[in-house]
Amino acid sequence: MDKQTVVVLFGGRSSEHSISSATAGGVLGAIDRDRYDVIPIGITREGAFVLEDDDPAKFPLDAEHLPEVVDNGSRVRWPEPGGDRTLRVVHTDGTVEGLGEIDIVLPILHGTHGEDGTIQGYFDTLEVPYAGGGVLDSALCMDKHFMKIALQAAGIAVAPWVTVRRRDWAENAETIREDAAALGLPLFVKPARAGSSVGVSKVAVPEELDAALALAFAEDDKVLIETGVVGREIEVAVLETAEGVRASLPGEIVLTSRGFYDFEGKYLGGDGVDVVCPAELTEAEVSAIQEAGIRAFEAVDGRGLARVDMFLTAAGELVVNELNTMPGFTPISMFPKCWVASGLSYGDLISELIEAGLRR
Repeated sequence: MDKQTVVVLFGGRSSEHSISSATAGGVLGAIDRDRYDVIPIGITREGAFVLEDDDPAKFPLDAEHLPEVVDNGSRVRWPEPGGDRTLRVVHTDGTVEGLGEIDIVLPILHGTHGEDGTIQGYFDTLEVPYAGGGVLDSALCMDKHFMKIALQAAGIAVAPWVTVRRRDWAENAETIREDAAALGLPLFVKPARAGSSVGVSKVAVPEELDAALALAFAEDDKVLIETGVVGREIEVAVLETAEGVRASLPGEIVLTSRGFYDFEGKYLGGDGVDVVCPAELTEAEVSAIQEAGIRAFEAVDGRGLARVDMFLTAAGELVVNELNTMPGFTPISMFPKCWVASGLSYGDLISELIEAGLRR
């Protein structure tokens, strides 16, 4: 069988650059080399596309020194529409090297300029196949305000919220404080268009609201204030396969001493949080969670994959918190853990993503 050439694209301009780079280390180490040839392409924090080393050890998940894509002076030239799919690189001495024709791009980018539909639209314009989410579902799920609207329209429960823009806060702070008070306590304040819990705060008393908004506005000029839902934090992995859309066994985020599942808890192995998969649930609960995950995926016109995060309340209600269209693949990330628990290995999971993109 002829090998197909996969571009593994990572890094990017968002605040989640290092997490994307660490994910690349995992993917480069686990991708099926008997089935795929791999070209690693990094995006620097400034937005330059560079040819990277095909070395998983270069991008470890190290809390003391998170990996990043450093500008090495090379520049990638993507194929143009209507021609062949030859990928080229301009080296520092000005020479141009053809790297061969590519079959698909696997963009493992998190956050803005990667998980928000922009890179997906770029590859659509170039007529280059890619794995993962498309333009619409990526854009919808990157913006938590519009994601909630889409879920509500499909009859899916979400936490009550108000959306605040920077200008509104500057001009009508007292009104916004009153709107927030009506939501009760605790509250969660989060940027509308950031992921990995960057800029997210838990507000336990009203006096903490202003500082929480300042932190969120540092990431985005649109912010959500949400009612804190009391319940178990459940996550389910959704995958588009040749047999249709599948949902994994659900996992659970168990907080022991941490206030919420923040950046450190998600990626750096911080104390106070356990990532458990499969979660201890009844068969009926598992079935309901899987059904809710697939319904949410379909509500946003999902493609490729998503991790669907939700709360399971004491009354048995499922409240969807968010969808992540490119969840992390780090060693402690929930998405691969759930599929491993469901019988799909890390390497086979990557192959499923690639094959789904090639089928389009």
